[in-house]
Amino acid sequence: MKITLNNRPESIGKEQVSVSELLELKNFTFKMLVIKVNGKLIKKGAYSSVNIYDGDDVTVLHLVSGG
Repeated sequence: MKITLNNRPESIGKEQVSVSELLELKNFTFKMLVIKVNGKLIKKGAYSSVNIYDGDDVTVLHLVSGG
């Protein structure tokens, strides 16, 4: 399937993946992430139940804090 990940086209070797599978496939390991799928905010507890399909627009933002 083809998706847009952070404004870049990406190809994934499956017809669908969950948000948590995508994070693992793309090596997103940062603890504080904000995920949006087609503009909809996905809560951390739903990462394994929300699926990403062909043509979806996914945004993964790293939150950084400090002084």
